[in-house]
Amino acid sequence: MAPPWHCSAYSATVPAMMGHSHALSGVVGWMAVVPLVQGTQFLGLDFNLGPSEIIAGSLVCAGAALLPDVDHKSATVTKTYGKVTEMLSDMLSFLFGGHRMGTHSFFFAVLMGVLVQLLALWSELAVQIFVFLLIGIALQGLGFGLDKNRTASGIINALATAAITLALYSAGTNYTWLGLAVAFGVVLHFFGDMVTKMGVPIFWPFWKKRIGQNKGFKTDGPVEQKVVTPLLTVGIIVGSIYLFDWPALLPDGR
Repeated sequence: MAPPWHCSAYSATVPAMMGHSHALSGVVGWMAVVPLVQGTQFLGLDFNLGPSEIIAGSLVCAGAALLPDVDHKSATVTKTYGKVTEMLSDMLSFLFGGHRMGTHSFFFAVLMGVLVQLLALWSELAVQIFVFLLIGIALQGLGFGLDKNRTASGIINALATAAITLALYSAGTNYTWLGLAVAFGVVLHFFGDMVTKMGVPIFWPFWKKRIGQNKGFKTDGPVEQKVVTPLLTVGIIVGSIYLFDWPALLPDGR
């Protein structure tokens, strides 16, 4: 696994939101929708989300929020699993018309959501593997690792990813919502990129106009560093306080 940033060439030529901002938006996005869907039914699914589902969903959304950039060779998601994701990047870039094209569309979000939902219905083992992969991508995007040592960073990330995935499995986490969470995370990526200068062709392949082009802020500039990232971080803290009953987690119940 590689360090959680886009390389300088990528940032200079493709003004997209940085990987850590996308990952943070995935966490905040999931936390924001949990109170809205809790206890409801949607597409035949019951949303009774406990602590393990909230944690798993946050990490799944964080990983999914990085997936659209798999069409670029220097993106966080492309570098996470070495040659495997690099070959996948080349294939998807070809199939979806290059960077910031088809993978940045509602078509791609729906496609990913449907495929993952079918995966969830097909095999529990396949679900656990996919969740492991997404958590690894999420941790990379969130900056978990050692910047100056790729080998050590990869080992630390892999161990942490395995530990989290196993803990969620041991807790009996219900992943029937997995496809929807992945689609939601992908859509969150679009909104993140729409506020940068390049825009996003969200209606590809029917309409390739980039929504938000030349109207947003500069990637990794003052707005993203001093406003967007801090606000997303605060959002995670507030969401955690709201969603989890922290006093009940203490040994004496206080």
